[in-house]
Amino acid sequence: MSQPLALIFPGQGSQQLGMLRELAERYSVVGTTFEEASDALGYDLWKVVQEGPEASLNATACTQPALLSASVAIWRVWQELEGPRPTVMAGHSLGEYSAMVCAGVMSFAEGVNLVRLRGEAMQEAVPAGEGGMAAILGLADDAVEAACEKAAQGDVVSAVNYNSPGQVVVAGSKAAVERAIVACQEAGAKRAMSLPVSVPSHCALMRPAAERLAEAMQAIELRAPRYTVIQNVDAKAHADTTTLRTRLIEQLYQPVRWSACVEAMASQGVEVFIECGPGKVLTGLNKRIVKGSKGLAVNDPDSLNAALELARETLADKA
Repeated sequence: MSQPLALIFPGQGSQQLGMLRELAERYSVVGTTFEEASDALGYDLWKVVQEGPEASLNATACTQPALLSASVAIWRVWQELEGPRPTVMAGHSLGEYSAMVCAGVMSFAEGVNLVRLRGEAMQEAVPAGEGGMAAILGLADDAVEAACEKAAQGDVVSAVNYNSPGQVVVAGSKAAVERAIVACQEAGAKRAMSLPVSVPSHCALMRPAAERLAEAMQAIELRAPRYTVIQNVDAKAHADTTTLRTRLIEQLYQPVRWSACVEAMASQGVEVFIECGPGKVLTGLNKRIVKGSKGLAVNDPDSLNAALELARETLADKA
């Protein structure tokens, strides 16, 4: 059966000071959502999101709950306005947790506490200054993988985000990432540049963080998803909570296969991708992955109305 509508959720890097301010002025559920998050965290998350300082918002243990809360708030507004029911959801990295909360796999409070711990565990897994990430543009996936193998020299470096055709992110120990940049340039990459991040996400250096996450997740009773959720590790949906839990934990040290996730949704008939969160990173990637697909990012009243209109028109055309 054709499934034309997907809701997608962004990951770390999409956060912005002042995000969702206009939506909060119009829809009280936004403020309520951040109040719930603040109660779980023990500090005023909305104040940090609106007033900063930016360094506090960008600290990964704060960024992750902030983005999760923003995405869940947008989903709640969507439901309040009786927006069309999505037939599939997916999130990029941290965004996968937003998808899990919105699909009813875990409660919002459980999600907030889990991603705070996830952020802390990721930060503590690799001492500051010892890890790195780099974006590689204009080089085939297998060529990036070969460059990482060449550059490793006993250290960790691997492809960790397959974001779109010709856009791959690598991560690992700082020296190995620097060698991988050179190897990718030598292999013909259009651009290879280090990223200003402190945590080398989704590589083998994150295994200690995954162990802490696994321990924390044992205390949470996951529920079967109310919506299909495509997971990052294998670009598949899992209805059984045991596999779903395993894939969430593996995601910390396995690559995010975003291109494959979007292709999987498109193969189910998805034509419209609505990005719930600040920025429009995924919307841009998706248009490169699936030519002719439509997408809008929702982060203020105007974009919300445009997305609702697009989703309703698409479903009406299918009726």
